[in-house]
Amino acid sequence: MSDSFPDSIEAVEEFLLLQNYLAERSLATTLFLALRMQRPLFLEGEPGVGKTQVAKALADGLGRKLIRLQCYEGLDVASAVYEWNYSRQMVEIRLAESGSQADESGVTATDVFSDKFLIERPLLQALRETEDGKPPVLLIDELDRADEPFEAYLLELLSEFQITIPEIGTIKAPQPPLVIITSNRTREIHDALKRRCLYHWLDYPDVQRELAIVNSKLPGIGTVLSQQLVSFVQQLRSENLFKPPGIAETLDWAEALQYLQTTTLDAQVVDQTLGALLKYQDDIEQIRGDKAATLVQQLQQDISQL
Repeated sequence: MSDSFPDSIEAVEEFLLLQNYLAERSLATTLFLALRMQRPLFLEGEPGVGKTQVAKALADGLGRKLIRLQCYEGLDVASAVYEWNYSRQMVEIRLAESGSQADESGVTATDVFSDKFLIERPLLQALRETEDGKPPVLLIDELDRADEPFEAYLLELLSEFQITIPEIGTIKAPQPPLVIITSNRTREIHDALKRRCLYHWLDYPDVQRELAIVNSKLPGIGTVLSQQLVSFVQQLRSENLFKPPGIAETLDWAEALQYLQTTTLDAQVVDQTLGALLKYQDDIEQIRGDKAATLVQQLQQDISQL
C-alpha cells in the first residue's frame, strides 16, 4: 500500500480490509476525516473491540512506524515524554570541574541541558522521528488508566503537535504524527482533550460482522462451528455479566476450539473452554452448567437468521 492517504471513505474501508480489519462505515468515515483534517482520533469502547488494532492497521497499511505509549496509573513525563541522562551529565560536570572541559574563564564548554543529554520517550520520539520523510503513527493506548494531570499535559501535544521542555524550549513536529488515542472508559476523559480530537465509539459488532471477522482471522474454521460460536457469544453479551466477551475473546475461543478439533458446540465443550471466553470466575460460574446448555439449545434458531 502506498503511503498516500485513502481518498474516500470507500477507499478507507478497502484499506483496512487489506490489513485484515473489517470496519463499520461509521469508523471508516471518522478515520477518513481524521487523516484529511490531521486531527487525532479518539476511540472509546469496551475492552477487546479492536481499538488498538486500528492504529496497527493504519501503520502497517501506510508503511509507517508505530510508536505506542501504554498508559498506566502514575505515568509521568519522564516515562512518556523525556528525561535527562543524569549519569552522563554528572560525568560531563566532573570533566568540566577537572579543567578538561572548561575555558579560560572557567565556564563549562558543554551545556549539560543540551539535546545530546536528552533521553527521548514515546511522545517526543513521535514528534521528531521520521522514516523516509514520513511521520509515525502514535498510539496513546488506554488513556483512561493514566492520571488526570498527565491527560492535561497532552493538550499542547494534541493541539499544536509540540512539546515544551523548560531547559530547551519548544520542540514542534515538522510533520504531525498520526495520533490514535484509545480509552476503555474506566473513567471519563476531560472535554478539553476530546475537543482536540475526532471521536468515535467502537461498539461490539453485530452477528454478521463478527462472523466475517472470525472467518477472516481463522479461515480454516468450519462454517457450522463459526456460526455457533458467534451466536453463543452474541447471546452472552445480553446476559448480566461483569465483563462481556469482546472480539478478542471471541477469536481466542475460536482458536481454542480449533486446537481441540471441535466441529460443533455442545454444553460440555462450552463448560470446558469458558476460560478462553470469560475472564472472571463469577461470570464463568453464572454461565457454566444449565445456563450453558440452555444457550446451546438456542443456537439453531439464531443460526437460521444468519
